[in-house]
This record gives sequence, C-alpha cells and structure tokens, in this order.
Amino acid sequence: MTTIVNYGAGNIRSVENTLAELGAQYEITDEPAVVLRATKLILPGVGHFGQMMQAIDKLGLRQPLREKIASGIPFLGICVGLQCLFEKSEEAPGESGLGILQGEVKRFIGKARIPHMGWNSLEPLRPTRLLQGLSPNAFTYFAHSFYAPVTSATAATCTYMHPYSAVLEQANLHAVQFHPEKSGPVGLKVMKNFLEI
Repeated sequence: MTTIVNYGAGNIRSVENTLAELGAQYEITDEPAVVLRATKLILPGVGHFGQMMQAIDKLGLRQPLREKIASGIPFLGICVGLQCLFEKSEEAPGESGLGILQGEVKRFIGKARIPHMGWNSLEPLRPTRLLQGLSPNAFTYFAHSFYAPVTSATAATCTYMHPYSAVLEQANLHAVQFHPEKSGPVGLKVMKNFLEI
C-alpha cells in the first residue's frame, strides 16, 4: 500500500490518476497516525515552500515524515516535495524545511524565462532505481522557479541556466523536481520503478 500525503495543496489528483493507471493500491491522508504506519510514502508538492511547510506543521506531519524517512521505508518527494527535504528555501526566508538534506533551495536568476516551465532532459550522474530502464537524457516536465543544489544525494541533474538537482536518491530517500504525473510514458516508468522498490 502506498500512502500519499495530502497537506492541502499537493497535486493529489494527478498523482492518484497515475497510481490508478499503474494498478497500484494507495491511500490519501493528512493524519499523522496514518503516516506513521505507512510502508511507502509519496509527498507531492505544488506551490509555495513556506505555505507547504506551514500546512505540514499545522497538521502535525513534520515529525512523522522525518521519522518515517529515517525508518527506511521508500519515500518519494515530487517538486516542492523534493525542495522541502532541504534545510531552507529562498522562497520563504525563516521557514524551516524538513532538514533531511543539508543546503538551501534557491531562486533561478538569469535572462531565461522564470519559472522554468516545460520539457527538459535529465542528465544522470550515476545509476538510479527511479530512472532504471529509461534512455539516457530522458525528457520530463518541469514547472518551478526555485531549484535544489547538487549534493551527494543527487542522482541526476537538469540544466536551466545552470545544473541543479532533478533526481535525488539516497538509500530509501527518492525525490524528483519534475512532475512524473505530467511526464507521459517516462513519468509512468519513474512511478512504476518507485512502486517496485
């Protein structure tokens, strides 16, 4: 059973449709007790880093999420669900992320259009379970104005003005900056790979 965390602003319906298309069993929750008994977690994220973290705190989900990630169950963060794994973000100064990974999420600055919106290619740095079976430099769909730094957990980057973390994979922790639920067959394969972990 896969548990989707609903903090009130995630792209829940699209993720739900993708899991249904793959024939996966899933539940949707905003309850700490349900998160604490989950065996596999997906945290979709859409919108503002600060609003997401405030909603997570209001629902009492911060510590359950940290505990379950530390326990070793498979976890997948999507878009802002990736960014919230870091300590903080320029999008919401003074608002703390989950702090699973060190570093700060920063805003794109440059002459290119912001937000980074549309299809772009992935640049794998090492083999990763999420991208298993996909061709190198597969294209996925992005929609974001802020980006996560490249760290030791980065398994693939994307370049928009400069490289940033597009896929994170560290032990049981997985996250993608792109939207697999909007990335066609590639996105379906990413989700299928996660479900099979």
